Amino acid sequence: MYISFSDRPRGGARPTTGAGARVSSVVIALGVVSMLTDVSSESVAAILPLYVTGVIGLSTVAYGFIDGIYQGVSALVRIAGGYAADRGDQPKWVAFFGYGVSALARVGLLFASGFAALTAVLAIDRLGKGVRTAPRDALIAASSHPDALGRAFGMHRMLDTIGAALGPLIAFVILLLIPDGFSTIFVVSLAFALLGLAVLGFIVPNRRPRAEAPVVARPAKRFSLRELRDPRLRRLLLVAALFGLLTVGDGFIYLVLQGRGSFAAEWFPLLYVGTNVAFLALAVPVGRLADRVGRARIFVIGHVALLAAYVSAALPVAGAPITIACLLLLGVFYAATDGIIAALATQFTPVSARASGIAAAQTVVAVCRFFASTGFGLLWFFAGRANAVIVVAVALAVVIPFAAWLLRQATRRPPDEGPPDDGTPDEGTPDEGTADEGTSDERPSDEGTADDPAERVAEG
Repeated sequence: MYISFSDRPRGGARPTTGAGARVSSVVIALGVVSMLTDVSSESVAAILPLYVTGVIGLSTVAYGFIDGIYQGVSALVRIAGGYAADRGDQPKWVAFFGYGVSALARVGLLFASGFAALTAVLAIDRLGKGVRTAPRDALIAASSHPDALGRAFGMHRMLDTIGAALGPLIAFVILLLIPDGFSTIFVVSLAFALLGLAVLGFIVPNRRPRAEAPVVARPAKRFSLRELRDPRLRRLLLVAALFGLLTVGDGFIYLVLQGRGSFAAEWFPLLYVGTNVAFLALAVPVGRLADRVGRARIFVIGHVALLAAYVSAALPVAGAPITIACLLLLGVFYAATDGIIAALATQFTPVSARASGIAAAQTVVAVCRFFASTGFGLLWFFAGRANAVIVVAVALAVVIPFAAWLLRQATRRPPDEGPPDDGTPDEGTPDEGTADEGTSDERPSDEGTADDPAERVAEG
């Protein structure tokens, strides 16, 4: 069935190509912060599956819970972080606090040696991530032209992913030079976390959300959670929940590949490098494509790539080609979903609630991925790794068409409804031949910043 989305720039016009299309230096600086932080976090994440199941000797059920904590506990404070940034009008310092908490958790890694201690330290780390993510993305949105949000988030995610690729590579080199050098990895991780904190504190300005229209004197408007009740945002959150419940952590996919005998254990950290390099190569082009053809459409295509990755992991075939194919597909998935969910959430919420709207979408994703990791660990334990992957793949294949339909409804507006209050400038009459596929040229097209439910949920 053909699905049509109309979340391209309003009026069907092409994305801005002048000054408004350039990526802000603030976005680049925030990307550097995320890059350094991701070197820190991903150097740890790349060894976590082996550290938990090999060094500490815990089961896949325990690893599933720890991985769920690593991915999902940030949801407990994401809304709070977004609300604090909106209410206090200080997104930079809310983000700074979150980055600082995560840096402090790196110290704890040096002393955690059991299930309870490791889980607690990782929970603190992820709480810091939860606080910082929405304010950071709000800073990106406030520093970017509305028609170039996909490009801005794509650029940020590209820099973020450079760090995500370097982190596992550093971990791999350390383990080659220092057998069982996990403590050394934790020390290096702390150093990079402190560098990122310094860049944020001394270089990044505290940008407030830009006004959507010329401001006239009026009583100050207080932010209210009622501003998050837009039906389009609700559909986005439902889609984020469905997809999040079926997004298995990368560590599990890599353990499936390793268990099939595709590579030796010492090469395990390089799997993260492969996925992140693919993401790095695709983040900006896919973000640019999302601005042109529709973020919702790209978001759905990303989950089709995830489905293909599951299928490749489940195949009873070992060897480098199938492993590389799986890593590339995961890279496509993250490139097509990571920044897109923040961009869609931005479109579906007013400026006064932007950080909270982003946080709401990211919270849903994080909570559902916690249950996805925990559930997959149980499924693996009782049904075996191959059967577990097949079950998740079949469920995702069923959900994709329904999610595509929901996003189509969210990104289309009734003909009698005016443009949404999303900060997108009116571009006038659409050019001929630029109407969205599957829609009438006479129907007013959607505003250009329709934001899509996604987020690798990337994690700088």
